[in-house]
Formats: sequence, structure tokens, C-alpha cells
Amino acid sequence: MIGSLGQPILFLVALGFGLGPTFQKAGQGNYLQFLAPGIIGMSIIFMAVFSGIEVIWDRQFGFLKETLVAPVPRLAIMIGRTFGGATVSSLQGLIVLILSTLFGFRPNLAFLPLALVFMFLLALLFTTLGTAIASVMEDFHGFQLIMNFLIMPLFFLSGSIFPLNNVPIVIKIIAAIDPLTYGVDALRGTLIGMTHFGLGLDFFILSVITVILLIIGSHLFSKIQV
Repeated sequence: MIGSLGQPILFLVALGFGLGPTFQKAGQGNYLQFLAPGIIGMSIIFMAVFSGIEVIWDRQFGFLKETLVAPVPRLAIMIGRTFGGATVSSLQGLIVLILSTLFGFRPNLAFLPLALVFMFLLALLFTTLGTAIASVMEDFHGFQLIMNFLIMPLFFLSGSIFPLNNVPIVIKIIAAIDPLTYGVDALRGTLIGMTHFGLGLDFFILSVITVILLIIGSHLFSKIQV
């Protein structure tokens, strides 16, 4: 977990302080305040999605076979692994949140409990996605290739590093179908009081997508051949 903190810190420092003056001159306020929730979301999905690689790892070394012969439903095993990965990912996001305050980020502590709820929901969504994809793959490199191809567009097109108010319509459409968009928007709404879609819609969209992915992921995990 410690090694995965390097990238969020780099983004906070390089973008937060590098683009901060330009953002402020454009009349948008403190860029670090705007950026930090997006970086927290990024750190969560990186950890969450790549937790799925444990399925491939366990299959390669025979641990998954030993787990699946246990007298419990595969659904229970999949849900347990998913919630475990989501918990670790949420802790990663919390650590980044704490570190971001060292660089000048000032969150609204009154809404911190609600922010933690959204962090866990976002972690659960992307842990489920990672587990679902890993369930149909047997190769580490193929999984990493797909994840790298998927994660960076999700991050950069989610409004994590720029406001969605005046972007081209194509970007707005892509952002609207990007689940990370609603996670980042919810974190901004709870941590700094700035929301584009509204917390109610954010929670609804994240919950629906999470349930759908849990159903798909459970089905794919139940079909694993070991």
C-alpha cells in the first residue's frame, strides 16, 4: 500500500502547485481544493481494480482451488474477497486524504463520515469490476494491459482534474457514462461542498452500477475453472 502512494502524491504536488496559479487566474479558486478529491478517487480505483489480480495469482499457485473446495457458496467467497479489497482500497483513499491535508487541502470535517461512505462505495464498485475481469482471465500481463488501458481514461475523463461545466459535449457525454465521475463528484460535494450532479444522483448511480457489477462478477466468479 505504501508504494502505491507515490503516484497520488506526485499528482497532488505537480498538478496542484503547477496548475494552481493558472486555475486561480481563471477565477476558479484554489486548485488544490478542487484537485484533491479527484486524486483520492484515483488512488481508490487503482488499488481497487488491481486487487482483482489476486484472483489470477491464487489460481496460478493453487490457492484458489483450495478456497473453492470449502463448504461455502462461491458467491460468499466472491463477496468476501470483494469487501476485503474494497476495505483496503478505502483505507488507501483515507491515507491520501490525510496526506493531502499536509499540502494544504482543507476538507469539510462535518461531512467526513458521508465522504467515507462514498469512498467505500467507489472502492466496492471498482473492486467488483477488477474481480469480474480477473475471473475470465488467466494471464497477469493481459489483466494489467486491460486495466492500464481502462483506468487512465476513466481517471482523466471523469472531471478529476478539470471542471465539467464548459467542456465540449463529447467530453460531457463520456464523463456522464464514467462511473468514476460520480464518485469524484460525491467526494467534492462532501469534502468541499462543490457538486456537479448532486449527492443524491451520485449515490444512486454508484449504487446501481455496483449492484449490476456484483451480479455480473458473481456469475463470472462462479464459472471459474481451476
